[in-house]
Amino acid sequence: MAKKTAGENKPILSTRRCGVLIHPTSFPSPFGIGDLGIEARKTLRMLSQAKVSLWQILPLGPTGFGDSPYAARSTFAGNELLIDLRSLDMLCDSEGLGKKYDDSENQTKGRVSYPDVYANKMVLLKEAAQLFIAGKFPKTDYEAFCKENTWWLDDYALFQALVNHFNDSRWFLWDEDIKTRKKSAISKWTKQLSNEIEIYKVLQYFFFSQWNSLHRFANELGIKIIGDIPIYVAGDSVDAWTNWSLFKIDAKGNQTALAGCPPDAFTEDGQLWGNPTYNWPEHEKDDYAWWRKRMEMTLKMVDVVRIDHFRGFESYWEVPMGETTAKNGKWLPGPGMDLLKHFKNMNVIGEDLGFITPEVLAMKKKSGFPGMKVIQFAWDAKDGFFDTTNTSLPHNYEDSNCIAYTGTHDNETTRGWYENQSDFMKDILRRYFQSPDEDIVWQIIRTLMGSVANTVVIPMQDIIGLDNSARMNLPSSVGSANWSWRFDPDTVQPWMLDRLSGMIEIFGRDVK
Repeated sequence: MAKKTAGENKPILSTRRCGVLIHPTSFPSPFGIGDLGIEARKTLRMLSQAKVSLWQILPLGPTGFGDSPYAARSTFAGNELLIDLRSLDMLCDSEGLGKKYDDSENQTKGRVSYPDVYANKMVLLKEAAQLFIAGKFPKTDYEAFCKENTWWLDDYALFQALVNHFNDSRWFLWDEDIKTRKKSAISKWTKQLSNEIEIYKVLQYFFFSQWNSLHRFANELGIKIIGDIPIYVAGDSVDAWTNWSLFKIDAKGNQTALAGCPPDAFTEDGQLWGNPTYNWPEHEKDDYAWWRKRMEMTLKMVDVVRIDHFRGFESYWEVPMGETTAKNGKWLPGPGMDLLKHFKNMNVIGEDLGFITPEVLAMKKKSGFPGMKVIQFAWDAKDGFFDTTNTSLPHNYEDSNCIAYTGTHDNETTRGWYENQSDFMKDILRRYFQSPDEDIVWQIIRTLMGSVANTVVIPMQDIIGLDNSARMNLPSSVGSANWSWRFDPDTVQPWMLDRLSGMIEIFGRDVK
């Protein structure tokens, strides 16, 4: 680990910095999906040479239906598919385990095909775990890992083994005895699925060993990692299965309410996410122990944590079970500062996008956490009128305590967004950024770099200048195009990195 320098204890985001947003699944690799191996290190070294000092990622949990990292099967476990197979040969006493996969051009650079990755890479990962288990060598580190993490690992490994046994992650449809976690059923299934359970424990050991190594590598390069926590957990997660009382789940294991957001100018039906909402009075009884543990665990893995849908701590939109849209929901009070006071001395970003009220703004101000500014949300032109007072416009940023983005994982790429604007809006954008069409993306980046915002984060797609074919996610949709983008390192030209590093240096974002 790099030695601490003067000012190391200052909040990380209080210093002018520039970061790049790219999830590990987007790295090139010969296994159909990005991983934590050599390509990740090559990318981080490339970013470091360009004077980038922040790497932002999406949640790292194991994904389920829809492959969304925001609907993970565990809030504490890591995504096994990110494990680098090539690093396991020595650990598993294997020869060429990582060479068994089809090392084709498509697998190296193409979009992630999750069905193919599950069908191929997961088989090899389990083979590696079996080799590790059967290996006649000391497993002291593995045993220490299991002991330290038993509070979440045992339930997670059993849950995944049961998901595979029943071929269904919807635990509320399992046999009654195991659905309700009767002690006799837990004992029976733990014994019956002992081999599969052990495999998942080993895979988690592999993941955290590799992630911790990559985290150290990033820090040694001078790069801090911004992680991400979804405010809600998935209904078919181990978190919901093991903590009924913490969620709006009745005595029969059924959700009684759904999370979402109300109708707005973009979605007349609102967004029905379907996650279980929290039973906040139950959390309050033990002073929010589950949430405190969640934040503590995440901040062991990353240096800064972004809380997705931060406004939900002030009030949240709850929809009755059985509704097919989010129209008939209602606003209910969240825990507010009663919970957030526990995070006061942590490096936290509050995602304050969407429907923001004065109460939400007051909570954010009291917390002291930086919020987010997305340049695409600054332009709302109707009937030939452009609002120059929009607070997402760089010249209107209230203070430096914010993170300015060209776009997030949910946005169009900047090039794609610009191309989809009307002629009227394109004319305004060209004048505001003093740029012709072909250079508009870089001039948007330059404007954010020169703003008062302490932190600027740019998706990798925008550095390369890609259109919407490289979009990471289209909200409220499920399909193979979501969460599957991977970048081709051959498209990152030297001039792009030179231009980026020049802006970082000129605008004082070169962290010494």
